[in-house]
Amino acid sequence: MKILLITKRIPFPPNSGYPIVVYNTIKGLLQLGADITLFSLNPTKGKIDIEDIYDPIFEQIKFHTYDLDTDVNVWSAFFNIFTNESYNVSRYYSEDAARQLENLLRENAFDVIQFEGLFVVPYLDVVKANSNAKLIYRAHNIEFTLWERLSHSEKFLVRRKYLAFLAQRLKAYETDQINRFHHIFAISEPDRQSILMFGCEVPMSVFPVAIDLEKYKVDKTKTSFPTLFHLGAMDWRPNQEGLEWFLDDIWPDIEKLNKDLRFYIAGKNMQKHFFEYDSENLIVEGEVFDAVEFMNSKAIMIVPLISGTGMRVKIIEGMAMKKCIIATTTAAEGINCRHGHDILIADSADEFYRSILQCIINPKRWVEIGENARRTVENDHGVHLISSKMLKIYEGLVSA
Repeated sequence: MKILLITKRIPFPPNSGYPIVVYNTIKGLLQLGADITLFSLNPTKGKIDIEDIYDPIFEQIKFHTYDLDTDVNVWSAFFNIFTNESYNVSRYYSEDAARQLENLLRENAFDVIQFEGLFVVPYLDVVKANSNAKLIYRAHNIEFTLWERLSHSEKFLVRRKYLAFLAQRLKAYETDQINRFHHIFAISEPDRQSILMFGCEVPMSVFPVAIDLEKYKVDKTKTSFPTLFHLGAMDWRPNQEGLEWFLDDIWPDIEKLNKDLRFYIAGKNMQKHFFEYDSENLIVEGEVFDAVEFMNSKAIMIVPLISGTGMRVKIIEGMAMKKCIIATTTAAEGINCRHGHDILIADSADEFYRSILQCIINPKRWVEIGENARRTVENDHGVHLISSKMLKIYEGLVSA
């Protein structure tokens, strides 16, 4: 089975949600004997130097990349208003990248070509013109919903209107493109329902985030208590606004619960203002070298998202590390978890306060939830389980 994956960024190293999802897809399919080719855009923001990739998985694939400037330009954003294009999506399209992809397709025959997310869909026309492969679209999230939620939470009127405009354009683009593929992969059941509402008429399957469970080894002798932590990419606006809400409205009361309680914040591209909070019990670490080791050393994971779509990879990783996770309904959306069993759901300052208090007073409670969380991940998110199901769909499409 010859498979081409087209991605909006290079998934090496797998250090945040999108790269982890793509990386584990590649790893799982390789283990099943698939021949994998990867065509990745390499945006200026977060640009990866190929020479710095040292990974045995990388050595097993054929790799092609194109450096692309996706930075927001005020003038191009303004003039885009007078077109019918989505500015969010059009920034990822380059004629030169399309030509490079066209050459790849002319020189190679693929059984399946998988578009990893909406931002590489602009290359669909060149793929259709140069390949007879079966085409898969994997929706990592429902992009327009993210921007729609951001617009609702924006206080500045002009910015709120513009965010709503971007959301509308994205929705139109997603709706127009969805039926141009042979199969759709949604990352969660709520996302599948949203895609159906677009008028999707092609077959669709749900494939949640897959992780390599062997990577997530728990050593409770290294876990300090009482500790809270938050881990996530801090250049992603939903992470920023959720953490700001927690620090402004919830943390001042939480830190009074126990003089030894510490709250650790980590993640790449940590914004400057998080270092300026006046709290002795708040430790802002920025990007950590080993996310798994960081999670292992802390007890309770806080995920206070109030916007965003898709499936939170960091929650799946936290569950794999047997963490008690206290998260909003939005953060846990799409994950097969139950409040009070393998996660604690908190949507208000009072609910966060009571959940954290419960864990501090009764440590056995958070340990039990963490154990249940690991079992949930083992049942639903193992990389071999998900890759095997994915390969069966590929085989069915190719043989049809």
